Amino acid sequence: MNHSATRTPHWTTPEGMKYLGPHEGTEPIEVTVVLRRRQGAVPTPAAWPHPPRWVRGEYGKHFGADPLDLDSLRGFASKHGLTEASNDLLRRVLRLRGTPSALEQAFSVKLGKYQLNGYGPFVGCGHAPTLPPEAIAVLGLDRRPVARPQFRKPLAQPSSSFTPIQIGQLYNFPAGTDGTGETIGIIELGGGFSTTDLNTYFSGLGITPPKVIAVSVDGGQNQPGGGDADIEVMLDIEMAGALAPGATIAVYFTPNTDQGFYDAISQAAHDTTNKPSVISISWGGPEDSWNSASRTAMETALQDAAALGVTVTVAAGDNGSSDGESDGQPHVDFPASSPYSLACGGTTLDTSGTTIQSEVVWNETASNEGATGGGVSIEYDLPTWQQNANVPKSPSGSAGRGVPDVAGNADPATGYQVLADGQSQVIGGTSAVAPLWAALIARLNQKLGTPVGDVHAALYQIGESAFRDITQGNNGSYQAGPGWDACTGLGSPNGQALLNALTALKGP
Repeated sequence: MNHSATRTPHWTTPEGMKYLGPHEGTEPIEVTVVLRRRQGAVPTPAAWPHPPRWVRGEYGKHFGADPLDLDSLRGFASKHGLTEASNDLLRRVLRLRGTPSALEQAFSVKLGKYQLNGYGPFVGCGHAPTLPPEAIAVLGLDRRPVARPQFRKPLAQPSSSFTPIQIGQLYNFPAGTDGTGETIGIIELGGGFSTTDLNTYFSGLGITPPKVIAVSVDGGQNQPGGGDADIEVMLDIEMAGALAPGATIAVYFTPNTDQGFYDAISQAAHDTTNKPSVISISWGGPEDSWNSASRTAMETALQDAAALGVTVTVAAGDNGSSDGESDGQPHVDFPASSPYSLACGGTTLDTSGTTIQSEVVWNETASNEGATGGGVSIEYDLPTWQQNANVPKSPSGSAGRGVPDVAGNADPATGYQVLADGQSQVIGGTSAVAPLWAALIARLNQKLGTPVGDVHAALYQIGESAFRDITQGNNGSYQAGPGWDACTGLGSPNGQALLNALTALKGP
């Protein structure tokens, strides 16, 4: 066991976060302590065509937490007057509950009341907690909202709009597939769905409504309240459900905090009841707005998913190469920038009947209608599978992970017809592209008979033969061109060609 000194991770306080005074409540707070993996255990995801080596449950015995680390942390908790709420060695989590003053003492923080961009007041802290050596993060001391939904309502009348079924035809989703036997997990940091609206929507498309299950994480609930988060939830379910109506859709509702986000991804990846083979995430925030420990914890949850053969599709953002930051520098969105995420960028689609006339980078910044995220990570190194993609240097001058990997229609001016809170409306954003790709992956998994899992290496090897290469347009700092680019990645999908290519890689 390594009983070295405690560690203090890097901490960021987002622009606009206001301190309102000390935290005055005495109600106990429950935190998630994320444990390190067993010593020396580093899972490597299987690259297609190799099936995942690990199954849920079994995986945790190799790459979960060490029981001795858990015992050591129990001693730490007891010493500081904290009680154990639950633990899960497979997921590497220990839930502790304690009074604010006991938590302040245990983790060397001062809790305060904060507000961020009009949201709050919420409990937060102005600097990083000090961690015992067995832990990589403690989540829940800082309850700031960490992510935003990546959808766009059109400001002007859309020039055209599509049903998900039409987009599946335009992108040549493989015939004879509907996702039967697969589960698509969807992570939601707020909002809710109305079963009545879903039934109305799917029957209007002539589809038998798919089975939709709400899963509660950290007290998050399916709570439609008429806000923007409902639009996100309904867009995600309607896209995935219309394009893979045979799949079960498990929606993991969790609070919009680093604790909630981590716990939802971890719970979905390790879910032995619903067993999603693909997870769709349409929420994120600029990479450098995350605290290092929170991001590290999230990264280990995404790594778990990849090693278990779960593909994670993530929206790349709707604010162009700046990712909505005001410092004039390019930024990428996290968790899209994780090398374990299939990052999904956005295009503008022009069609005639069932034929694509043109497809260019989505950039409507001039009319304040958003643009696809994309760029180069300052946190993650260039992955081996992107070595030949001509990824430009990151803003810090290093060789970083390029974002996005793939793309699809996202411009609100050519958006999707959805029904949310009883209103039929057209919605765009890379939020629509993550569930679009999740549905395609579910259909590929169904046909291939085994999950594609961490599919990056295969996609970059297959290259342009299975994609519509987007060569026109820019997202601000980055220009589209032949092959991979930091606007639309490898391009938008040709579903049948992708199935053929993956089948060929699989061999007899």
